[in-house]
Amino acid sequence: MSIPLQIRAQAAAAQLLYALPRPLRRLIAGRPIRLDGQELALDAQLLLRMQQLSGATLAKSDVAVSRAELALSRHLVSGKTIEPISTSEISVPAPHGTVPATLYTPEGLAAPSGLLVFYHGGGFVIGNRESHDNTARFLASRAGVRVLSVEYRLAPEDPFPAAADDALAAFDYAHAKAGELGADPARIAVGGDSAGGNLAAVVAQDATRRGGPAPAFQLLLYPTVDATVRRRSRELFGEGFFLTDESMTWFLDHYAPPGADRTDPRMSPLLAEELTGLPPAYVATAGFDPLRDEGELYAERLAEAGVPVALSRQADLIHGYVNFLGVGRRFTEATAEAAGALRVGLSRRAPA
Repeated sequence: MSIPLQIRAQAAAAQLLYALPRPLRRLIAGRPIRLDGQELALDAQLLLRMQQLSGATLAKSDVAVSRAELALSRHLVSGKTIEPISTSEISVPAPHGTVPATLYTPEGLAAPSGLLVFYHGGGFVIGNRESHDNTARFLASRAGVRVLSVEYRLAPEDPFPAAADDALAAFDYAHAKAGELGADPARIAVGGDSAGGNLAAVVAQDATRRGGPAPAFQLLLYPTVDATVRRRSRELFGEGFFLTDESMTWFLDHYAPPGADRTDPRMSPLLAEELTGLPPAYVATAGFDPLRDEGELYAERLAEAGVPVALSRQADLIHGYVNFLGVGRRFTEATAEAAGALRVGLSRRAPA
């Protein structure tokens, strides 16, 4: 898809804005925002200021409009395409047909390597492989792994549990076809951001509980893990920090329409009774994110169950930071930490 001239101009303006001296950026962003003992990073505050001036929102009443706007707006913040990385299109067999996926391979990466099965964010309603293209490239390049980015079915056309079913099918395919993908079957991780983090957690639980192949590692980036409880972070950060209370309700109502059981662990993995035996995890949260508290509670429950887990709160950031690699430095720093965790998590073979 060609990028409209207006979007290209806005992207150039954003680059100029972030290149200004810090005092000017602070003047444009406004006074520092401090809440709950945290101070919002200037890079994040400037991004929110840009969003405020443009009137952009994550969710609108029309799903098609929301998807189209995300497809365009990603060009403002995702940055130049990270190279050299080769890509190939994959069709993953699933009970309902096939699930499209893209395999990212960094140049010169020997086979077999570690592989991340990646699920994009977007509230189960918006987002796709293209919206997270540079995120997948970044993780592949920085972690030194192959990445299989999965385009699972979206609501409302395909509500719960369609996305969870596709996510598990993609992991099973990656494990079964590891040799063809250039991957080591003992070093396959699952991961994702937001809704994708939810799917990664669900796959880790489902695969472990059934016996047989299971992921070697979980990369959970500000995941949504409980569709039943409003926690304190949602009250504190539900307005003005990119992901809003209103948009969260909009996403969930599409994914879990009336009659869906929101206590089902395949929707709310935090509510699973048993978490022992799950693969090691890196759980990242953002300080100014409505989802912060549930993500951190999930990390606590994993640790209590004896699962090796690293919890990293990026206290000065907002939801969605792995998609903002093209502006400022702070978002890239936080995403680089996640890539480092993935590299370490897949550096050795999983126990037999």
